[in-house]
Amino acid sequence: MKKSLIQIIISFILFLVAMAVPFENDLINKGLYIIAYLIVGLEIVWKAIRNIFRGRVFDEHFLMAVATIGAFVIGEFPEAVAVMLFYQVGELFQDYAVDKSRKSITSLMDIRPDIAFVKRNGKIEKISPEDVKIGENIVVKPGEKIPLDGIIVEGSSMVDTSALTGESVPKEVTVGDEVLGGCINENGLLTIKVEKEFGESTVSKILDLVENASSKKSKSENFITKFAKYYTPIVVIIAVLLAIIPPFVLNLGEFTEWLYRALTFLVVSCPCALVISIPLGFFGGIGGASKTGILVKGSNYLEALANTEIVVFDKTGTLTEGVFEVQKVEANGISKEELLKYAAYAESNSNHPISISLKKAYNKEINQSSILNTEEIAGRGVSSNVEGREVLIGNDKLMKEKNISYIPCNEIGTILYVAIDNKYAGYILIADKIKEDTFKAIKTLKKNNIKETVMLTGDKKEVGEKVANELGLDKVYTELLPDGKVEKVEELMKDKSEKGKLVFVGDGINDAPVLALSDIGIAMGGLGSDAAIEAADVVIMTDEPSKIGTAIKISKKTMKIVRQNIVFAIAVKVLVLILTAFGIGTMWEAVFADVGVSVLAIINSLRALSVKK
Repeated sequence: MKKSLIQIIISFILFLVAMAVPFENDLINKGLYIIAYLIVGLEIVWKAIRNIFRGRVFDEHFLMAVATIGAFVIGEFPEAVAVMLFYQVGELFQDYAVDKSRKSITSLMDIRPDIAFVKRNGKIEKISPEDVKIGENIVVKPGEKIPLDGIIVEGSSMVDTSALTGESVPKEVTVGDEVLGGCINENGLLTIKVEKEFGESTVSKILDLVENASSKKSKSENFITKFAKYYTPIVVIIAVLLAIIPPFVLNLGEFTEWLYRALTFLVVSCPCALVISIPLGFFGGIGGASKTGILVKGSNYLEALANTEIVVFDKTGTLTEGVFEVQKVEANGISKEELLKYAAYAESNSNHPISISLKKAYNKEINQSSILNTEEIAGRGVSSNVEGREVLIGNDKLMKEKNISYIPCNEIGTILYVAIDNKYAGYILIADKIKEDTFKAIKTLKKNNIKETVMLTGDKKEVGEKVANELGLDKVYTELLPDGKVEKVEELMKDKSEKGKLVFVGDGINDAPVLALSDIGIAMGGLGSDAAIEAADVVIMTDEPSKIGTAIKISKKTMKIVRQNIVFAIAVKVLVLILTAFGIGTMWEAVFADVGVSVLAIINSLRALSVKK
């Protein structure tokens, strides 16, 4: 850009000198014009010649070369230089706009760690993250980026995850917590055991997603490419006919006059405003989405989101937290605190999710010396001696087997009945919890006129229907295996219109086939499996379902901007082309129209980068 700017300035100075100073010898003025032209135009002419040999004849470089060389031929030296100068100024604006758009993404994704401090042989070595092995311990000081995914083995701190998730509030982490590469350690010294190699780490995969985000063309971009392919030769043929037919066939004036009109016609017909501003609009939309923690893998998916009619959700980990927690404690003859204590003690030696849920709910230190004779009863539950009392905890089968009179619970979830000294003491309900953000997500989708919201789950019928009813979903299909989910999505695909799109949102390995099958697959990236993230077209790094509505809004805004650019650019060009063909417009108007339309379309495209949170 700096080189282009210097060339433009030098050429402009020579152009002004040639215009303002009337040298006695006219050849000096013409020489200055030619030098000024070569400084800014030689590269364009060379590109036109090179592209002809590569089979790309009719592009904007060809148009500019023909128009300006033709202007020299008919003696319009000042206008030839002016055309090329304005064209290069327009190109400079375009380069600046594209650069700004790229920086908005690269700065957001400037999360690639350059170094890692690894503990080896009692010393701390400074090496590249690519050279750190799984299982090694790395040290991260306050203010440094965490280079790789891992588990904290020493220390606690606040971690800034905004680069990955878009969340502005730092997350508190301590020993045993998982941390992701690319986050910034804010205030504590952390020792982290590496769980993934750099190539498999979250930061590496996110960078790969973003770097490849604009590689897939959308239908609108394909339209522009095809448009230019057919548009340019048509314009060139019209220009040739405009230069030949009126003076030689219809005897309507001098050849030079009609050649001038034909050359002016060529200048204004240059499609650079469309060719550059449309992809830039999509790139801006992708950049704007990534700012909010939504990574779109291609502009074709961003375009498709605007036509969403059906949104299909997986349940666990997508609409719900995906973790089992104690939701209710009902005691019989003892306090709720005592019931939870005996249950947590009896289950304390297990790593089963139920045991983890009980210990988390109890949230106190467990005295292992007061626990004796713990025995697991397969398919039933656990028996244990806690503080001298016989504790039974398990399902209704255990209660019946031990002949304990209990009060059946009809709530949906995992029911743990507890008996102490062979007497029923109450029950504990453990269930998955609906994400708070999910209610907002469904409301947002309804406001966006989504035709149908559907949930697919492998869970029991009563569990799935309870969640669907609470959220107000239109349909729910339960007890599905991965192939069953694929069948249901294929059925749902038939319900949409020809232009309508089906979005599937999931997070697990079992969702990968459906994510790949649907028109747009959206994965929950924060907690989602690698397989789901790989198969998806859009990744939501914050695990917030409401971001689906945000992505659709961004898509609609981007498409609106793209359509505005297409209509505006074509309308202005057609108007000026008509004026030029009838001799009303000059080459100066042609230049201003072309450059002006390009700059305005680019400025409009940059609006796609701005996303309201």
